[in-house]
Amino acid sequence: MTEHVAIYGGSFDPITNGHIDVLRATLAVFDRAVIAIGTHPGKKGLFDFDERVSLIKQVIESENLSPERVTIVSFDGLIVNAARDHGAKALVRGLRDGTDLDYEMQMAGMNEMMAPDLQTVFFPASPSVRTITATLVRQIASMGGDTSPFVPAAVDTALRAKFN
Repeated sequence: MTEHVAIYGGSFDPITNGHIDVLRATLAVFDRAVIAIGTHPGKKGLFDFDERVSLIKQVIESENLSPERVTIVSFDGLIVNAARDHGAKALVRGLRDGTDLDYEMQMAGMNEMMAPDLQTVFFPASPSVRTITATLVRQIASMGGDTSPFVPAAVDTALRAKFN
């Protein structure tokens, strides 16, 4: 039997409740999910790659998200190449609003031209997480705000440690 693998790419800096929402949807449809953390040598994130992996693993465990079905990898090029490298046939993207849809449709079209065998699958964000972005979470944390409504507990703790 063929295993259905999807790749979910992003910076995950940090992983948010919105990311978890999309991961839940992915695992409801696919046998396995590859979380692909984009890394770029010239771009410094709040959390380094190893910290992001650690946080994602903690969250997958605490949220009972079938850790045996999730692989975490890094990629520094095109997501379509990472998908091929990890046997994914679908590229997962979350949609919060119409602005996301416009952007993601352009990306899906470009990705399809580069990798016609890779399908883009969109999952709409649940209403409770629709407004969450990692950028806003980082901004709130940097100003001493409460990020607990937007991120899992382990991430909230890590954010507080970064900014204290």
